[in-house]
Amino acid sequence: MSEGGGEAGAKAAAVDEVGGMPSTAESTRDGTTVKDAEAKAERDAWLPRWLVAHPLYAGWAWTLLWAGLIVLDEVLDLAGWTWYLLVLVAALPTLISTLVVLHATPRSHLRAVDATVLGHFFVRFLALVAAFMVWAASVVMSASISTTVQSVIGDSEKEVTALGFNLMLAAVPLVLSVLWMAFIVRCAWFLRRLRGWRQVPVKTRVPKKFLRGRPRLKRVVVGLAHPGLLLVAGLGTSLLALFVDAVELTLNVLE
Repeated sequence: MSEGGGEAGAKAAAVDEVGGMPSTAESTRDGTTVKDAEAKAERDAWLPRWLVAHPLYAGWAWTLLWAGLIVLDEVLDLAGWTWYLLVLVAALPTLISTLVVLHATPRSHLRAVDATVLGHFFVRFLALVAAFMVWAASVVMSASISTTVQSVIGDSEKEVTALGFNLMLAAVPLVLSVLWMAFIVRCAWFLRRLRGWRQVPVKTRVPKKFLRGRPRLKRVVVGLAHPGLLLVAGLGTSLLALFVDAVELTLNVLE
């Protein structure tokens, strides 16, 4: 009995040295977890209920509001750079949510295990066709611009060079807009694979540890990181602003 009691006492002492009695440690951890969860829930209490319930609808309303301001900016003929700011603000909520979700998701979660060989080659084929169309359009535009410059300026080398630099500066917004739209399309493609098209997806590939213990904030972020909303807010408003302002800017430089 004494030896058994000594072994039991030794085990108890060992447990105390490692981290205390198991029951006490477990209860402490449970209490800490509950307190942490309550603290995180209090941090998300500022989120409105309507936003938590319908994050996608809130995103659509925000996008339509700023799209209307883009049109109003063209009607009032404000500064030329304002449409960049309006497009960025229109896409800001869904863009930030998208970047947060994509940053928190490892690339291994997007393995194309369900992709077929035909789908793989078809996507590459479409990419090659798009690249060829862009190249052909650039060749035609270069020839047209060269002819226009020669007819307007004549043989003056300095004036031709100056106009060429002005055209390059005028093309910078167009190039940035195209790159921006390509970035938006790529992000929307990954979002579709990550969370689908539902406002509040039932099953996603987003890591479970993402915003763990903060369900209200996670619902809003994942709801705003919607591929359709991102396409309309980022791509749609860019096309709108591009057609109402950037083309006019290029024509003014040519004149």
